[in-house]
Amino acid sequence: MTNNLSLSDFYYLLPEEKIARYPFEKRDEAALLVYRQGQIGKDVFKNLPAYLGPDDLLVFNNTRVIPARLWFRKESGATIEILCLEPYDPLNYEESFASRHKVVWKCLAGNAKKWKHGTLKIQSIQNKNLSLSAEILDKQNNEYIVIFRWDEDLSFAEILEMAGHVPIPPYLSREDEEIDRIRYQTLYARIRGAVAAPTAGLHFTESVIRSLQEKGCGIEELTLHVGAGTFIPVKSSNIYDHNMHEEYFSVPAQTIQTLIRHSSHITAVGTTSLRALESLYWLGVKCLKGLDYHSLDQWEAYSLPQEIPPSEALSALLAHSSHHIQATTRLMIVPGYTFKLTHKLITNFHQPESTLL
Repeated sequence: MTNNLSLSDFYYLLPEEKIARYPFEKRDEAALLVYRQGQIGKDVFKNLPAYLGPDDLLVFNNTRVIPARLWFRKESGATIEILCLEPYDPLNYEESFASRHKVVWKCLAGNAKKWKHGTLKIQSIQNKNLSLSAEILDKQNNEYIVIFRWDEDLSFAEILEMAGHVPIPPYLSREDEEIDRIRYQTLYARIRGAVAAPTAGLHFTESVIRSLQEKGCGIEELTLHVGAGTFIPVKSSNIYDHNMHEEYFSVPAQTIQTLIRHSSHITAVGTTSLRALESLYWLGVKCLKGLDYHSLDQWEAYSLPQEIPPSEALSALLAHSSHHIQATTRLMIVPGYTFKLTHKLITNFHQPESTLL
C-alpha cells in the first residue's frame, strides 16, 4: 500500500442534468451497465438474472432508512436541522427506538452556529398537541450528543415517523416528499437504523428476485446501518488523510455458514454489503490471532495476515457465536486491496470523489 493516493484520480464529469431527481415508476426499468473481463455492455436491470448462475449467492443489506431529519425553529426564527446518526443512550437500536419520553442520540446539526446552547422545540406535530424538544449534552468533533424529550406516551420510533423527514441524498437537490418513504427503501428493508438507503438494492423488484430464485441463485441478508458519512465529501487531497466513517453491522450465524459454502461465488448487492462482507473476513482473521473482533479500523486490514482462507476465517467467528456477529467497521477499500469474500458487485453509480468510489 502506497502512502499517497490523489483524490483527483476519483474525479469524473457528472453533469447536473444526468442526475435523476426521482426514481423510475418501475424500479427494474433502470439502465444496467455490465462490466466483465474488461468489456462494457448495456442492458436493463430487470435482465440482471441473465448475468448470474445457479452457484451465485447474492447478499443483500436489509437495513431500513429512518426519517432521521428533524427541523426545529428557535424563538429568534432561526431554523436548525438535526440529523439523527446513531443511538447514544440506550446504545442498542431497538431499545432506543422503543424508548419513551426521552432518548439520547449522536447527531449532526445544520446551522449549528445559531444553536450554541438552549433547548429547541417543535410545538406541534401533525397538528396535534404534541411537542418535541432537543438539547445539546456534549460535542464530539463535528457531532453533537443530543437529548430528545417529549410528553406523550409514544416510542421514539413513533415520534420520528410523525415528525421526521427522510434523509434523501443532497445531490438530488430537492426536499423529501411523501413518496420517498416508500421509494427510498428497498423491498427487503426490515431492520431500522440507516440514514441513507443501500441504493443498489432500490432496483430490485419481486419479479427480479423471483427470477433469481428460479434460476437457483441463493439469497442471504446482513445488516449494515448506512451512516451519514456516505454523504460527507472527501476533503483531503490525499485519500490516506481522510478519516473514514464508522458503521455498525450485524451478520447472522446462518448467513456465515452459507457464505462458507459459497465462498467462491459471492455477489455483494451494494457497496454497503461489500464493506460488511470484507470486514467480516478480517474480523475472522483477528479472531484467529487472538485480537478483539468487534471492530475493524480504517487501514487495519492491510497489516493483517493476507493468506488465511475465507472458510477458516469465517469458521473462527462461528466458533465464538452461535447467533450473530455484531461489530463496527471503518474499513476503507482503495486500489491494491485484495477482495477476500466478494467476487461480483452490483452497485449504483456514485458521486465523483466520494468514499463510495
